[in-house]
Amino acid sequence: MNTAIMYNLLFLLLAFGFFGCSKPKVVDEPITPVQDLPVDVWTTSGNGLNLFYKKNIAFADDEDSRFQSILIDTAQQFQTLEGFGYTLTGGSAMLLHQMGAAGRAALLREFFGAPDSGIAVSYLRISIGASDLDAEVFSYDDLPAGQTDFNLQHFNLSKDTLHLIPILKEILAINPDIRIMGSPWSPPVWMKNNGSSIGGNLKPEYYSVYAQYFVKYIQAMKQQGITIDAITPQNEPQHGGNNPSMVMSAAQQADFIKNHLGPAFQDAGLSAKIIIWDHNCDNPGYPIEILNDPAAKPYVHGSAFHLYAGDVSALSAVHDAHPDKALYFTEQWTGSEGTFEGDLYWHMKNVIIGTMRNWSRVSLEWNLANGPNYEPHTPGGCTQCKGAVTIDGEKATKNVSYYIIGQASKFVPPGSIRLGSNILGQLPNVAFRRPDGKTVLIILNETSGIQSFNIGAGGKWITASLAAGTVGTFVW
Repeated sequence: MNTAIMYNLLFLLLAFGFFGCSKPKVVDEPITPVQDLPVDVWTTSGNGLNLFYKKNIAFADDEDSRFQSILIDTAQQFQTLEGFGYTLTGGSAMLLHQMGAAGRAALLREFFGAPDSGIAVSYLRISIGASDLDAEVFSYDDLPAGQTDFNLQHFNLSKDTLHLIPILKEILAINPDIRIMGSPWSPPVWMKNNGSSIGGNLKPEYYSVYAQYFVKYIQAMKQQGITIDAITPQNEPQHGGNNPSMVMSAAQQADFIKNHLGPAFQDAGLSAKIIIWDHNCDNPGYPIEILNDPAAKPYVHGSAFHLYAGDVSALSAVHDAHPDKALYFTEQWTGSEGTFEGDLYWHMKNVIIGTMRNWSRVSLEWNLANGPNYEPHTPGGCTQCKGAVTIDGEKATKNVSYYIIGQASKFVPPGSIRLGSNILGQLPNVAFRRPDGKTVLIILNETSGIQSFNIGAGGKWITASLAAGTVGTFVW
């Protein structure tokens, strides 16, 4: 056959749909630009290749029967959210404050700026006095050994004025509505029965003095333009081995609150919330014991938890016992030996999705920043705590907890309400209705392969998929 004739015949066969090909489709309407599709999807993958990767998808015509469905029940409404964020430790503040003004401003906008320019962190926890992630141990009334100060005449915030307060003021200039919780690691050592910053108990004769210490703290911070929304009486009151730290039993905390701290706040006209426990999920009996005390309960706004031990369902156990009281999740660390994939998976499942599905109004990761050698820390303090960023001079490197919090805080503002949604076995999820009326669904694919699924809400359907070890936030 003539070569020219052969090529012409092949062209005709292709044009008329032979060999399984079809005619080109004539499009009468313009294709909808990707950015105009109604569902925003933001994903972060465990392998670190996609970090806040954004795409847009359309609603499906109907449920795809090949896949399981996550159904959002808008009639089921649970707790109202107060925020997502971190602890701004004294060490984090120091590292930020030592950066140049321009670099620091840019980094703070990434954390605390509006969703279109940052991850919109909406809640911070700070230490009352030093935590173990300060460069040194201090309180606001340190005295030479053997001296006491019943009238708190030497009380001052001088150590916090060096780094913490200046950074808080810069954050408040970016987000004036951010909420702040204060937690002490230890009172002044002269108030303790062992005279040490490590462990020991608060002497009963100093209960009223220590209550006034909190009052002075809240008032002094207010004079600096910083409103303390809530406090806990003691960080990790059953862990006396940290530096600083103090041990406080449930009976002691109930006594302190009902006979001293609560009345002191009331007399001073303070509206700061008192949040109890602030320790692990293995002992829900501690906050329940305090809330069962009819004299202590009226002063208590809620209970706070960490998850270094126990199961996150402990929050629901406390809610079931006292449904009129709020719940908070206030700390979980990522460490130097963790992996991006492992930490993203565990924290999204437990710290974000798990705490929200168990009534928490707040979800906080631990320290916001660390140095290149996981500094600063006190002698005996945490030597492996990894912040949301590692700051080395002017260089700030984002770590996994930046993305853990960001997958929620960027899309779920304060005032959002958790909605009902069913859990598919390997697709843990949590849903919210935002104040602007939009719906948000956070989903984790905890399997080793790609997972496809339907999302049903309000008569609309979305068909989507997530790669292995990937978290997705859907907004529509």
